Amino acid sequence: MDSSKRKFLALSGITIASSLTTSLTASENTATPKETNKTKSAKASLPETTKPRVVVLGGGWSGLSVAKTITAFAPDADVILVEKRHEFISCPISNLWLVDKVDLEYITHDYLQAARNYNYTFFNATAIGIDKKKRILKTSDGDIAFDYLVLSPGIDYDYSRWSTDTTLITRLKQEYPAAFIPGSEHITLKNKIHNFKEGNFILTVPGGNYRCLPAPYERACIIADYFKQNKLKAKVILLDENNAITIKKKGFSSAFEELYGDYLEYVPNAAITGFDLDKKIVSTEMDDYEFADAAFYPRVRGAKILDTLGFAKDAKDMLEGNINSLTYEVNGEKDIFIAGDARPMGFSKSGNTSNTEGKYVGRVVASRINKEKAPAWEPPITMCFSAISTKPENAIYIYTRYSFDKKDKDPKHVKFEDWKKFSFADTMSSENWKKDGKVNANSVYSWADALYFDMFGPK
Repeated sequence: MDSSKRKFLALSGITIASSLTTSLTASENTATPKETNKTKSAKASLPETTKPRVVVLGGGWSGLSVAKTITAFAPDADVILVEKRHEFISCPISNLWLVDKVDLEYITHDYLQAARNYNYTFFNATAIGIDKKKRILKTSDGDIAFDYLVLSPGIDYDYSRWSTDTTLITRLKQEYPAAFIPGSEHITLKNKIHNFKEGNFILTVPGGNYRCLPAPYERACIIADYFKQNKLKAKVILLDENNAITIKKKGFSSAFEELYGDYLEYVPNAAITGFDLDKKIVSTEMDDYEFADAAFYPRVRGAKILDTLGFAKDAKDMLEGNINSLTYEVNGEKDIFIAGDARPMGFSKSGNTSNTEGKYVGRVVASRINKEKAPAWEPPITMCFSAISTKPENAIYIYTRYSFDKKDKDPKHVKFEDWKKFSFADTMSSENWKKDGKVNANSVYSWADALYFDMFGPK
C-alpha cells in the first residue's frame, strides 16, 4: 500500500468518526437528566475568566473568521470556538478531491492550529440548548457562560419537501447522500464515483438558496470528466429544480455541450415528485429516470440548532436566523448574533462569502466589547472558481459584492424582512474556459491556499 493510500485511510477514519456526531436537540431551559435529579448542570472544563467571554458556535468558514477577527480587534476578550467536529474538512475544493485531483490532507485542517495562531480556545462539543436569562450555552461537554454569542451553525437538509416517509428519507440519507455537508457523505460519493461501471448517475440541483450555487454544476462536470477519461458507458443526468442554470450559465452550458455531450444530460425544470429506490427510478413532473447510482441534493434550511435555541424564523420556509440584516443581531436578543449559511439574506451560501462576512460580524462584536461605535455595514464578497475539467485543467470564475437597496440604512431601523432588499453589485465573471480556463484553474489553488491560511494561519 503506497503512502497516499495510507494517508487517505487514516484521515478517512477520523473523518467518519467525527462526522457521525449529530446535533442533539433540547428546548430552551429544558431540564437535563442531571437537573431532574436536582443537581446542577456541570460546567464546561474551561478556565474561569473576568474578561468578556464570546462563544462562537460553529467552526465553518464563517465561525473561524468571526473568532479570528474578534481576537484581533478585541484582544482582551475570551473567545471560545465550539465545534462538534474534530477537524475541519472543506466543502470548497472537495469536488476535485472526489476525482483525486487533490488529496484529503489538502482540504483537511486543524482547529487547534487556528486556535493557537489566533489566540482563542477550541472547544470540541455539540450545542444542545441555551439558558437565555443566565446567558449559558449548554453543550454535550458542559455549560458555557457567555457575554456574547455568535451562531454560525451552517445548514441542514430539508428532505420534507420530497417526502415525509421516514423510511424513504433514511434511505436517501444513507444510500444516496447529497455530499454538501463535509465528512462521511463525501467519502461515500467518492467511492460511488470510483466504483461506477455503467449506466446513469443522477445528481440534483435544489431550488431556493442552497449551499454553493455553482457546486452541483461543477460536480456534474467533474464526474462526467471522470467517466469520459475512463471511457465508461456512463452518463451524468443533472436534474435541476430551477428553470435554468443558476450561476455562470454561459460557462457551464458551453462545457456541458462541448466537453460532455455524450456523458452529461442537463434537465431544467425537473423538480422531483417521487422515488422508487428498489427499482432505482426517480420521477419528475415530466418524466421518470432510471439510475445505476445517484447523489440526491434536497433543498436546504438553517441548521436545526436554531430551532432548539429559539432563533429560527420561517423565511421562505427555510428556517434561517431571525436577525437584523445589517448588524446580524438576533431580533429581541441583545449581543446574540447569527452569521454564515444560516443567515436569511440572499447572499451566496459559499465559503468566500461566509469568510468575508465573518470579518464584518467579528468587528461588530468587537465594537460592542470595546464600547466603540459600530462599524459601517460592509457587504460580503463572493469570489468563486469552478472547475469544469481536470485533463486539461479548466475553470470558470465569478466575483460579486452586494448592495442594500433601502434609503434608510440605519441598522436600528432594519427589519428581518429587509433581506429582500439586497442585490448583486460590482459583478465580474470569466466564463470563457477556452480562453481563460487554465489561468482560472491555477487560481483555484491560489484562492484555496490563501483562504486556508487566513482561517488557520501557519502550521
